[in-house]
Amino acid sequence: MNRRTNYRHKDLSNNEVDLPVGKVVCIGRNYMAHIHELNNEVPEQPLYFMKPSDSLVDLSQPVDFPRHLGSCHHELEIAVLINQRLTSADAEQARQAIWGYGLALDLTLRDLQTKLKKKGQPWERAKAFDGSCPISSFVAVSDVQSQPMAFSLSVNGQVRQDGNTANMMLKIDELIADISHLFTLNPGDIVLTGTPEGVAELKGGDGLLLTLDNYFSVETLVSKRDSDD
Repeated sequence: MNRRTNYRHKDLSNNEVDLPVGKVVCIGRNYMAHIHELNNEVPEQPLYFMKPSDSLVDLSQPVDFPRHLGSCHHELEIAVLINQRLTSADAEQARQAIWGYGLALDLTLRDLQTKLKKKGQPWERAKAFDGSCPISSFVAVSDVQSQPMAFSLSVNGQVRQDGNTANMMLKIDELIADISHLFTLNPGDIVLTGTPEGVAELKGGDGLLLTLDNYFSVETLVSKRDSDD
């Protein structure tokens, strides 16, 4: 697995966005159906974790992950690119700080995560490895016509995840504002907004199609190795 990335934020015309590459802040369990499919408890307050900047890789490149650590599940999420510093913000300030929206895969080493959860240990080994956040280009917020937004992931031509922001437990502006009361969000940071039901294991050679409403779609594949045969 290549542990070096040259990721840069880009718009839909493949132009670099003039923002630094920062941290990725993720929310766990923001869709009720996903909570139920993994038999998780509904959290009393938002459940956050982070991925470092080296987790970010271009989604159009083949998806890769450390195969020796067990199964890896796809978790499709809407990604939000932040363009202003936010500390203790309200929902309106959060909305004003959004540069645009993209799609990301929160790659999760599920076998490893299950072991960590049983021991009451943090999830970073299962979710924060290099390349664990393949991400698309971003559609500028000024080009987004309306909310809510639908998004989907198909694997080998079959729809696996079919989500809509209307079904979020904590809406995007509320989510960003709440995060900012815990720690500062800086320009270039990305917020992942949770995954809908349908998470499943990725296999070498899988063909992936990710779609964000009527704005864009991305085709990619899971890298195939001899051990996947």
